[in-house]
Amino acid sequence: MRLLRSTDLALRVLMRLAVAGESTPTTREVAVGMDVPYTHLAKVVAELQHMGLLDARRGRGGGLTLTERGRTASVGAVVRSFEGDGDVVDCEGPTPCPLNSACRLRGALRRAQEAFFASLDPITVADIVAEPTGALLLGISRGPSGPV
Repeated sequence: MRLLRSTDLALRVLMRLAVAGESTPTTREVAVGMDVPYTHLAKVVAELQHMGLLDARRGRGGGLTLTERGRTASVGAVVRSFEGDGDVVDCEGPTPCPLNSACRLRGALRRAQEAFFASLDPITVADIVAEPTGALLLGISRGPSGPV
């Protein structure tokens, strides 16, 4: 299973903000630091804000901050939210699979997908930035002129 780019970015933004301390980077600064398009990251940030996982303030003194809910959020819940409930394979698509009515693979893949999500459920954002990851994140989050 391969995560969507938006899921990957969501997790990376949460991790970045979890180690930000008092700094409040802007969406643009985070996009530059992650070397991703601003417009794509802005959509991810908007969804994370809608989920209550981060606060985004505009204007002078604005920026992104992780909420307490974001710090304790389940990685599995975040991944589920961004990935959706769809099946790993599209058996019903434009050309439906002829085995659809008697296929056992679809159920096996669904169970594997649920096991994947379930293995991420007990892990929080705070867990994934614990040492030594947090220190490394801080190091790569700083640009030549300070934190990004």
